[in-house]
Amino acid sequence: MHCQTCGDALSPADNECPRCGTLPGQPAVLPGVSTYPVRGLGTAAAVAVGAATVLYLPGALFPLVGVRVARAAAEQVDRDLLIGAAVGEGLLVLPYLVALLVAAVLVIVWTWRARKNIEAFPGAQPALGPGWAIAGWLVPIANFVVPARVVANVARNSLWRRNTTVLVGVWWAAWLVFTIGDRIVSQREEQRYAQLTEWPRNDVEFGTYVRFYQDALGPRLLPVVAVLVAGLSFVLLIRRISAAQQDRIARAVPAWPVHPGWPLPGAVLPAPAAAPGYPAQPVTGVSPQVASAPSVTSPQVPPVPGGTIGA
Repeated sequence: MHCQTCGDALSPADNECPRCGTLPGQPAVLPGVSTYPVRGLGTAAAVAVGAATVLYLPGALFPLVGVRVARAAAEQVDRDLLIGAAVGEGLLVLPYLVALLVAAVLVIVWTWRARKNIEAFPGAQPALGPGWAIAGWLVPIANFVVPARVVANVARNSLWRRNTTVLVGVWWAAWLVFTIGDRIVSQREEQRYAQLTEWPRNDVEFGTYVRFYQDALGPRLLPVVAVLVAGLSFVLLIRRISAAQQDRIARAVPAWPVHPGWPLPGAVLPAPAAAPGYPAQPVTGVSPQVASAPSVTSPQVPPVPGGTIGA
């Protein structure tokens, strides 16, 4: 026998699951409580998060290219190359912003569905209302704490693993480092870029652009590492939570469609009732008439004229 909550094997002597505390025989999903599919949505959200993570890298690592462009502009005394470098960096950021917006929508919807599902799981202890699965991402200041609490609660009541909280902590810490670090780096770079000569005319003024890109690479490495850690850990969380919830929901329904009134798989069927005036007979074994008179044979019925096939 296995626990319907976490799937661990149970012994007949167990009064409750040693892992999650679920009582033996408790259903995987409470009857009458709505559940929502999360596997397909979780896959889409994970792909969007991964795409946003990857698309952040070209813009963040652009100083590697900007240094070469600035040096070429200094050698050729060509200001158009510097303008092209600024425009090219801006174009690289646009795909990341689009992917980030798509990922944000999918993650919010997925978080709400996953949070609603645990209300149908016996033994789960939901924390915060389902509305916080949406508002937690959008309300200022609260979005620094609430999403992590919601996801941690969902993961704890879906995976039943001790290291789940650690993975959530790694994801959220990396996400905060990325969010805050990227904003600080962007503001400082805007201030430094505003101090550059708008129309450089000599080697010294062109050289300030070279140093700008050289100094910009180092501070950007921290957000780059943080976004990689946050993206990878969150993709793992989404995939694991989605798979665990979908498998548990699947255990609460038959494996194939059942017509109303048909018995469920594994149900014990009652014995057929005896006809009025006749004693109930067992459904297996030798008939009492045959057992008492094994030599009795069925009487022969004389053929009826015209009743033979082919006659």
